[in-house]
Amino acid sequence: MTIYVDADACPVTRIVERVAKEYAVPVVLLCDTNHVLSSDYSTVKTIGAGADAVDIALVNLCSRGDIVVTQDYGVAAMALGKGAKAIHQSGRIFTDENIDGLLMERHIAKVERRKSKNHLKGPRKRTDEDDRRFEESFRRLLSL
Repeated sequence: MTIYVDADACPVTRIVERVAKEYAVPVVLLCDTNHVLSSDYSTVKTIGAGADAVDIALVNLCSRGDIVVTQDYGVAAMALGKGAKAIHQSGRIFTDENIDGLLMERHIAKVERRKSKNHLKGPRKRTDEDDRRFEESFRRLLSL
């Protein structure tokens, strides 16, 4: 098992590394050339710039039994299709049972955004509770 992290602006990278180290599971952080990452534990792979370059590389690298940390529902769906497990930075575990609905919600939201000239606010500020929730779900996923 390897843990692959879509690490561009990922707020849970250090939690992933700390927990993975406890379980002695290798971690690969993938980022594009616009981000500079370093780690004492993980392997860092810098992927060329491009709209989906990191996503494509991550999906190509993962395989059955691996864990993918991503906020991208499309990446999660492709990882699940390869037999990997996937988790969102919020702690939501992606499954075969919930991914279709999440992809449909994403599509509907995109259509609505295109109709509206009003801009949506960005995500709310991350809290300690968010980090706790993620870590709890991540530990549960590692033990499955």
